[in-house]
Amino acid sequence: MIRTLGLIELNSIARGYEVADAMLKSANVELVKAHSICPGKFIAMVSGDVGAVNASVEAGLEIGKEFVVDELILPNLHPGIIPAITGTGEIGYGDSLGVLEFFAVASGIVAADKAAKAADVELIEIRLGFAVGGKSFLTLTGDVSAVNAAIEAGADAAMESGLLVNKAVIPRPHQGIMDSLG
Repeated sequence: MIRTLGLIELNSIARGYEVADAMLKSANVELVKAHSICPGKFIAMVSGDVGAVNASVEAGLEIGKEFVVDELILPNLHPGIIPAITGTGEIGYGDSLGVLEFFAVASGIVAADKAAKAADVELIEIRLGFAVGGKSFLTLTGDVSAVNAAIEAGADAAMESGLLVNKAVIPRPHQGIMDSLG
C-alpha cells in the first residue's frame, strides 16, 4: 500500500496536543508521533492514504493557526521512513555509514525519503528535533557507492531550501560507531 506522511510542527506544546487530537479525530489516519521536541516545540505526525492525511493535516492547521511553524505532506512514502522515525526497523549494517544533518524537522524527512529512493540503502534512524536542539539528522547504511548516491540525493533535496547543515559518508566505520547506532 502506498502510504502518505503528514506532519505539523508547532511552537506551542499545549496547542500541539490539541492539533494532534484534531488530526486523529478528523480522518482515518495512524499516529506516528505526537510529542515535544527541542527547543520547546511539538510535532504531530500521522500516516495513511493521501486523502485521509490531507484531511488530517488540514484539520490540524485549522486548530494550530498562528502556532504552526512548519507542515509537510509526503505521498508515496518510502517504506523505511516510518520504521526509521519510530525505531522499529531491523537493520542489517552495510560496509559504510552515511549521515545527513538539517536545521529543520520536515527537511530531514524529505531528504530521507529522497535518499532511500535513490539507492539501495537501509535507513537506520531519522532523529527529529529531540535532543538535537530542534535539528534533525538521519543515518543510513549500505555499500559505499550506494551510500554516496543516497547522501548526495538527500543533500540535494535539502540544499534547495538552505536547510542542510552537513553530510558525511564513512567507509568501513569502526565497529564501535556501528554498535552505537539505532
